[in-house]
Parts: sequence; structure tokens; C-alpha cells
Amino acid sequence: MKETPIRVLVVDDQAIVRKGICALLAEIDDIEVIGEAGNGVEAVAQAAVLKPDVVLMDLVMPVMDGIEATHRITRDQGLRVLVLTSFAGDDKVFPAIKAGALGYLLKDSMPDALLQAIRQVYRNEPSLHPTIARKVLYEMQQPAQQPPTPDPLTDRELEVLRLVAQGISNREIADHLVVTEATVRSHVSNILSKLHLANRVQATLYALQEGLTSLSEGLQNSER
Repeated sequence: MKETPIRVLVVDDQAIVRKGICALLAEIDDIEVIGEAGNGVEAVAQAAVLKPDVVLMDLVMPVMDGIEATHRITRDQGLRVLVLTSFAGDDKVFPAIKAGALGYLLKDSMPDALLQAIRQVYRNEPSLHPTIARKVLYEMQQPAQQPPTPDPLTDRELEVLRLVAQGISNREIADHLVVTEATVRSHVSNILSKLHLANRVQATLYALQEGLTSLSEGLQNSER
């Protein structure tokens, strides 16, 4: 039986770029473009109606930028966002991740990297190149909006966090720990709640900051 394709909403204010991405994705069997948007307002509206599996989000757009659109889509609709942009500066990278983006890719990446990133984000796995991770880690200076809960992570939650920070999927973590995927999902949910984090990317960056994993290990699966 053929698997249901990954449903993607493509958001970019430049029509030629948007059409080029759509043409590329149209050739891929396991990915289907279900809509397009030319600015953040359109993206939020389209996402609410179409409920895509992945929103491929440009950042610099008129009317509403991609960072605000990402925040609204992830916060209000619970959808996965993969940023695709030309900008790698800290004024774009960190706010996009804080807004809830699960992946961050540059437009000069190879097509295969885009396809891999879409599939990773669809699986709820971070897709963030270690170079971007380093920039975010070294340059982010904004304090958290609220401090971590006084309730500390358990030993098992710390173990799960280290594995998450290595880019390992829930299924692989479950196999490694000899538990069910549901148990892993529960641990991940508890970790994000206790640390006031939005997703696995932010959890990975937290683990890097706290020395729970290294840059060579963190997000290593993004390059596979």
C-alpha cells in the first residue's frame, strides 16, 4: 500500500522561488504541495484551512514576516514549521527557533537537503545544521521568558533529553531504552513542559548550553 505523502504548504513572497520549490517537490513521490502563500498573513490563513504536515516558511516577507507567522502557526495551530531562508544572522535564526520552528535551512542548500529536512520535520525531528546550532548557542543572550520549573528533570528524563539532543527519533529512543514510543513521548512532553521549551530544537540547544551533550553530537542526524 502506498504511503500517504507529506502534505506541504510553501510560503515565500517571491513567486519565482515559490514556483521553483513547488516544481521540485512535485517530482517527489512522498511529498505533495497542497498550497502556497506569499506572506505571513496568507500563510496563517492557509495553514488553518489546509492543516499541512509541514509549513515551508520564508522569513522576510511583506504584511507579516515569517517569524510572526511561525509563532502563530506553531502556537495556535500546533503545526510543524521548517524555515527556508537566505538569512543566517542571529537576528533571524534565534527568533525563528524561539517562535517554534523545528527546522532551519538556507536557500543555497542542495535539493536533497531540503527533501531530507522536510522528512525530518514531518517526523517531528529537528533539522538544524550544526553550523546554525553553533551560531544560536554562542549568540543567544536573551534570558528565558520564564525560569525552569523548580521540579527537576528525573534521571530518565535527562537520559531522554541527551538522546533527543543527538537527533534520535522517538522510535530509536524507545528501542534504546527498551520502552514504548508512548513512554518516550510522555518523557519528551514532560521535559518540554518543565523547561518551558517549545520543541526538540530548543531542547537540543538547552542540552548544549547545560553541557549535557556536545556540538559534535547535537543534531548530528541533521547531516545524515
